[in-house]
Amino acid sequence: MQVLVVGAGVVGLAVARAAARKDHEVVLAEKAGAIGTGISSRNSEVIHGGLYYPTGSVRARNCVRGRRMLYDFCAAHGVAHRKYGKLIVATDEAELAKVESIAAQGRTNGVEGLEVIDGHAARALEPALSCIGALHSPETGILDGHGYMLALQGDLEDAGGMIAFNTPVQGARRKDGQWQVSFGGSEASEMSFDALVNCAGLSAQAVARTIEDYPAERVPRLVMAKGNYFAYTGKPVFSRLIYPTPMPGGLGVHVTLDLAGRMRFGPDVEWIERENYEVDPRRADVFYDRIRRYWSTLRDGMLAPDYAGIRPKLTGQGEAQVDFMIEAPPQHGLPGLVHLFGIESPGLTSSLSLADEVVSYLSS
Repeated sequence: MQVLVVGAGVVGLAVARAAARKDHEVVLAEKAGAIGTGISSRNSEVIHGGLYYPTGSVRARNCVRGRRMLYDFCAAHGVAHRKYGKLIVATDEAELAKVESIAAQGRTNGVEGLEVIDGHAARALEPALSCIGALHSPETGILDGHGYMLALQGDLEDAGGMIAFNTPVQGARRKDGQWQVSFGGSEASEMSFDALVNCAGLSAQAVARTIEDYPAERVPRLVMAKGNYFAYTGKPVFSRLIYPTPMPGGLGVHVTLDLAGRMRFGPDVEWIERENYEVDPRRADVFYDRIRRYWSTLRDGMLAPDYAGIRPKLTGQGEAQVDFMIEAPPQHGLPGLVHLFGIESPGLTSSLSLADEVVSYLSS
């Protein structure tokens, strides 16, 4: 089967790799000149445990399985990673109830090693913390996201797949039982494929609208949530990832560590109308307020603007978060067509498991 995958971010690379390893002929079309230039290069690089997600959801089933697969993949391919562990902290009784609820959900989802601990035990692990209790998730970690994507690319190419850079998809239609796809770029062309998988991230809706046979009403709206990050300019004080209880639209301003142990904070949630990756230094005021809820001794002047990413959400401010959206033949009836919409966190953690699920639809 000839398969076109659109978008060379982490999910697109994982899907293309999985399809090639199933002996499909795979072309991965990327509008940019390199892999992972969008969402995949602007996130926390966290390997999530799988705690928060509703039982049976696409997120829940793929995050937990994907996390186990990802650790194995990183070990087998020499991708730098570290299982730091994570504390979700509670600073009052209402937050402690949320933490216990998250623990229960995580156990239902099959997350290993979860333990709710009191404030004394939390401070024994992280002396700088200010909290009355916490959930310890030992399976949470960090990886080198670009190294991971390079390893996926290597596997894809070893299995006979190829990446076409600077090759935007301009349209597709059904013709003679295949998908006739038109490409732009310096070498505009048309090619036919048996299957088409849309993993275009922030551009997934735009790509879907270029497909003549796909009903416009099935394309969900795109809501962009910008996440800003601030770097800590001093010596790190935490040795684990530290998360507050979740906030609307995200998991709250949390502490992440890179592979060298350096600390940064974020992301927050900034609802935007157009792509913009500048970090407004004035947002630091909100960061200080939120961080001091669980790290009361954070001094002024210690945060510096770092970078920002954009999450391709399907719901907006004040609306309940919806699940990842996989639009495959069982949903829309068109053979060999799969769209992935709203793939944000934990998309990186879920990528290998999502890829297996997507590839299972290609022959239907």
